[in-house]
Amino acid sequence: MQQSTSHTGFADLSDSDVHRLRSDTPGVANRIHFNNAGAALMPKPVVGGMIEYLQREAEIGGYEASAESISRLELVYDSVARLVGSEREEIALAENATLAWQRAFYSLRFGPGDRILTTSAEFAANYVAFLQVARRTGARVEIIPDDANHVLDPEALERMIDAHVRLIAITWVPTNGGLVNPAEAVGRIARAHGIPYLLDACQAVGQMPIDVSALRCDMLTATGRKFLRGPRGTGFLYIRHDFLKDVEPAMIDLFGAPWVGPQGYELRSDARRFETWEANYATRLGLGIAVDYALSVGIDKIERRCRLLAEELRTLLTAVPGLSIHDLGERRASIVSFTLGNAGAREVMRRLATEQINVSVSPPTSTPLDATWRKLPDIVRASPHYYNTIEEVHTLASAVCRIAA
Repeated sequence: MQQSTSHTGFADLSDSDVHRLRSDTPGVANRIHFNNAGAALMPKPVVGGMIEYLQREAEIGGYEASAESISRLELVYDSVARLVGSEREEIALAENATLAWQRAFYSLRFGPGDRILTTSAEFAANYVAFLQVARRTGARVEIIPDDANHVLDPEALERMIDAHVRLIAITWVPTNGGLVNPAEAVGRIARAHGIPYLLDACQAVGQMPIDVSALRCDMLTATGRKFLRGPRGTGFLYIRHDFLKDVEPAMIDLFGAPWVGPQGYELRSDARRFETWEANYATRLGLGIAVDYALSVGIDKIERRCRLLAEELRTLLTAVPGLSIHDLGERRASIVSFTLGNAGAREVMRRLATEQINVSVSPPTSTPLDATWRKLPDIVRASPHYYNTIEEVHTLASAVCRIAA
């Protein structure tokens, strides 16, 4: 097994820091968890906060518990706003990232000949929504070409712009590999031409810094369960204030649009016009705690450690006979995708699970355009996070090497 010496930079998170973070993460005692792009291990404060809240609901009632904790629940908006560099009024919480994305996308209006520009690595759930709207309205879905490194090409995007482009919607980091699309460059082009820009940041949030001002996106969606280390069933939508005033949700209820008379309603002035009255307050609280936890660790530190762990894994895996790494681009995120000779991805996942190592499988249906163009089968997806160790990375690589033997 090839040994790498590229450990410089871990000084941002010392051994004692990592030990403390792992002591906050009970799951590391049970498995080596490299499925953070699916659902990361929650730290103790997140789990404890949700349990405490649920116990309070059981003790005094659901309505009463939310009223008692209203100040803490309101602070979740402040925490998410700090995470992405926005104002709290620009944040709406959602039951998941897909719902947040749908609420944003389906609030937009399209007609015959309108153009929706997206990426070759777009997530399938987003792409089928584009197709549905195109079928309903006569709009067209078009793919922004990639550059020589197989990354979205901003110059090609610029050449595609005309008066018929009504939306640019891209996934920043796709679900099936370490590609990082140039989200800021796309934002500069979109803003310069006054085109709405919707950014799916599900795999970015929690592993890299996010500044919506630098991104120049009008809408951004993300989940809590992946690198942010929050609970499942949580997500959020950022929508820029100046953009919000002209957008009405496709569906409303009395929370987002209070009734003001027999024939009228009035949309809320903030992003919460995209919310509904009922919510899971325990998981919302868990999301807020997860955000605060990530901010306390330091997003810059998290990003550097994630990248170093992922590059260490890629370096080790290149020495495994018959293994192919499928990550694209030069600047790559903490998702390592690979196939192993004639061993199917699900068989690799199963055999790693017998050694208490968690990975996941990304099927072609998750990124249908990219998988079709590159002729990708099911691929193994290993996604290290900052609480993983170099020793765990080597353990995974050694286990893969044994499977290959």
